[in-house]
Formats: sequence, C-alpha cells, structure tokens
Amino acid sequence: MQTSLPHALTSRERFGAIFRVTSGNFLEQFDFFLFGFYATYIAHTFFPASSEFASLMMTFAVFGAGFLMRPVGAIVLGAYIDKVGRRKGLIVTLSIMATGTFLIVLIPSWQSIGLWAPLMVLIGRLLQGFSAGAELGGVSVYLAEIATPGRKGFYTSWQSGSQQIAIMVAAGMGFALNAMLEETAIREWGWRIPFLFGCLIVPFIFILRRRLEETEEFKSRRNHPDMSHVFKTLLNNWPVVLAGMLMVSMTTTAFYLITVYAPTFGKKVLMLSASDSLLVTLFVAISNFFWLPIGGALSDRFGRKPVLVAMALLALTTSWPVLHLLASAPGFSMMLGVLLWLSFIYGLYNGAMIPALTEIMPGEVRVAGFSLAYSLATAVFGGFTPIMSTGLIELTGDKASPGYWMSFAAICALLATLFLYRRSAIRFQHVRKSLS
Repeated sequence: MQTSLPHALTSRERFGAIFRVTSGNFLEQFDFFLFGFYATYIAHTFFPASSEFASLMMTFAVFGAGFLMRPVGAIVLGAYIDKVGRRKGLIVTLSIMATGTFLIVLIPSWQSIGLWAPLMVLIGRLLQGFSAGAELGGVSVYLAEIATPGRKGFYTSWQSGSQQIAIMVAAGMGFALNAMLEETAIREWGWRIPFLFGCLIVPFIFILRRRLEETEEFKSRRNHPDMSHVFKTLLNNWPVVLAGMLMVSMTTTAFYLITVYAPTFGKKVLMLSASDSLLVTLFVAISNFFWLPIGGALSDRFGRKPVLVAMALLALTTSWPVLHLLASAPGFSMMLGVLLWLSFIYGLYNGAMIPALTEIMPGEVRVAGFSLAYSLATAVFGGFTPIMSTGLIELTGDKASPGYWMSFAAICALLATLFLYRRSAIRFQHVRKSLS
C-alpha cells in the first residue's frame, strides 16, 4: 500500500528514502558505463567492419542513438510522473530500463544472427534511453522534494552520487575480469558478465522501488496536470528549458568524457593497458563521489550561481591545456592527475547544477521540464562525447582535441547560467513592484 512521507523524517528514514529512489539510477548508469567501456568488444561482437575505426564509430553511434530517445522519454514519461506521482512513475521507468538491459545481454553475435544482432542492440539502447529520459529527472525532483530546508543542494547531489557508485562497481568488475580472464575470452564472451550482473539485481531494485513513498509536496497539490497541460506549459516555457539544456551541457560532456570515454581514450589513444585505464576510471568515480555533495553543500551556503560560474570558467580555461599535457606525456599518473582535475570541476559544478535546475522549472511540470532540459543536453552534448572525441582526434590529429568539445560546452553553460539568473532577478523585481 502506498503511504505518505511524514512531515518530519528521522535521519535513518531519510537515508532509506535516498537509497530506494537512487537504486534505479545506479542501474541506469551502470549499464551506460559498461556500454562505453566495452565499446571495442561490442563493436567486435555486433558491428564488424572493414576497419577498427569504422566498427568503433558504429558502436558509439548506437551508444549515442540511445540518447536521442531521452528527450522523447523526458516528455512522455516526465509528463506521466508529473501526473500520477513520483513513486508510480519511477517504477515504470525502471521496468522499461530493465527490458532494454535484458535485451542487450541476451542478443547473439553478428556471426550467429547477422543483421538482427545490431538491430536488437539498437532497440535495447533506445529502450534504455527512453526510460533514462525521465529516470534522472524523477529521482532529482524526488530528492529535492524530501530535502530539509536549506539543504536541497546536498540532498540532490546523491542522484549523481549513485551514478558514481555504479561507475566504481563497473570499473571494479572490469578490473577483476582483466585479472582473471585472457583478452580473447573477454572479447568473445567475458564482457557480457557485468551486464548479466545488472540483470540479476533488477528484482532487488524493483523491491526497493515498490517500497518508495510519495512525497508530501506532490500529494499536497490540489491539481495534478494532465498530459496536454504539461505539454502546453513546457511549450510556453521553452526559453527556460533551452537555457536549462545549455546549463546542463557542461555536466553531461564532462561526465561522459572522464568516465565513459576515458577508458577507450586510455587504451586506444594513449596506448595504456586496459587495467590502467579501468583503475583511473575507478579513482575518478571515487573523486566524483567526494566532490558532488561538497558542490551541493557549497551551493546551499553561497548560492548556485557563484559555484556554476566559477566551475564553467575553470573548464573553459583548463580543459584543452590539461589534455594537451596528458597527450604530450601519456602515462598512468598523468592520466590520473588530469582526470582528477576534471573530476573536481565536474563534481562541484554538477552538485550546484542539479538543485538549480529543479528550482528554475515550474512546479507543476518540474519532472518533465527538468528531464527534457537534461535529456536534450545529454542527447546533443554528453551522449555524443565519445563519438565527437573519436572523430576530432581522427580529423585533427590532435590527441587533446576532446578539450575543444569540453570548452565549447563550458561556454554554453556559462552563458545559460548568466541568462537564467538574470531572468530570475528581473522576475523577482517585477514581483516586488507588484506587491508594493
């Protein structure tokens, strides 16, 4: 039976609510990271081509195609969550996500079923993208609505925190596989083992989600908008959604650069071992997990805008130089140092950005608006970071060229942040004048 969150939760009850709502977010990021890390093996299994570059590009294109479904999921599933509630909606997103995961794990190779193999991988990725479009927004809004006063930034940071735990688990499993299996075994079948683990934990996550309680803020609303009203409100607020998308662009680009693409970059571009690349990724996930709540807490203390502007400027001015330094002197220690620096920027920025995005969206379409802005940013920027990075390196011959992509995202985020907070200030002045 569905119950309501009490007005005053104990610390233990709040921890339980955070754990239950972020569990599905863990699964989403776990699968997304695995697809990026095992891209070379997935390319070998499902996308054979005349060259390794072409095969890898096709794999990353399918990886990016999943992100194109995110805006669709954000609108459809986000509107559904705004209508029926956070609890019911997040159970639906988990069901769709699990279906896509099972599909990818069970697909035979190209050699076994021919063109059906890449087609079914694409369908699985599209299902994952559709569900992820509203999963992240639903989780973020839920955390914002149960947060104690003045600590919204700290609470919402655990949405991204759960993703970092997923990266740690996935990287740890990959490191163990490399230690226990030969390269040929991993290439042929071993890469499926972590995906299988994701399938096995689905029932446990369903149990957690079913015990999730609806937020008091949602239940206290007298009217819950229907789907047409949600769509109309989103259309009327398109400048906010578009600017929100640009504000998120730095988060998605940085995250997929330092986690999903980094192992491939280490192996294929810097010629590091798979184990070294995985170990760096594991340390980066730990670093992200450390900085995210600090970024949220700092934004609670000093405001969202100062943190967002400072981190966007740091990303703009340092992304290419540090990657150039890494390309000039490739090695485990240098790669670790560079990615930890980018992790610091990402963690503080994202810790402030998530609560900021929940605050700028109209309350009645908060999940749909948040999800649409985030999904558009992920589709346009983050999801295509691996393929853009691979293409830029191939086109320019500059191994540090992914830094250009990161800098561009930082410019977009900086301009959007300044626009949104200037808009908020003007609106606040108008409200004050109307009341005086």
